[in-house]
Amino acid sequence: MDRVTSSGRPIIATQTAERRGCGVSNEQRSKPGRSESDLGAPAAGVALVETRGGWSRWRQRASTTLALIRANPTGRLALKVFVAITGAIVVTVGIALIPLPGPGWLLVIAGLGIWAVEFHWARRLLTFTRRHVYGWTSWVTRQSLSVRFVIGSVGLVFVSTVVWLSLKYSVGIDVVAWVLDRLKGS
Repeated sequence: MDRVTSSGRPIIATQTAERRGCGVSNEQRSKPGRSESDLGAPAAGVALVETRGGWSRWRQRASTTLALIRANPTGRLALKVFVAITGAIVVTVGIALIPLPGPGWLLVIAGLGIWAVEFHWARRLLTFTRRHVYGWTSWVTRQSLSVRFVIGSVGLVFVSTVVWLSLKYSVGIDVVAWVLDRLKGS
């Protein structure tokens, strides 16, 4: 028989929280005279134990929901297919937007994050990407202002060149020729 809260709802998140090292132990939970509010669980809904802010509570609920879906073989397959298709759409849109100014790489990384919910290889790739982006960011912030200015200028020239070539060869608009014509005409 599953344990239930005083409101009759099953305690689902307890095992996950205990494995992560937060929450209360089974000994504390089974002491006589302890109420649900003494254990840090909310009065209504799924019994969550000791969270550290809004994100932690949200992640715990998402984890619990995913565990409930994965408990059913049909749900597990449906979740895997849903995550695969959604991640593929986000990654494809991100790859299409890479040459344009905007959030192309951000969407690719977001798509990897979606895939990482179900696929181990995506989780490893996302960890690798985070580690290198953090390393690059911390290296750039340690540099002098002149070096950061050079890095920013090179990045701006690169993005401008990509936008110019994208417009020229995909849409047929040559911005450089248009600007030169306007300057000659003045």
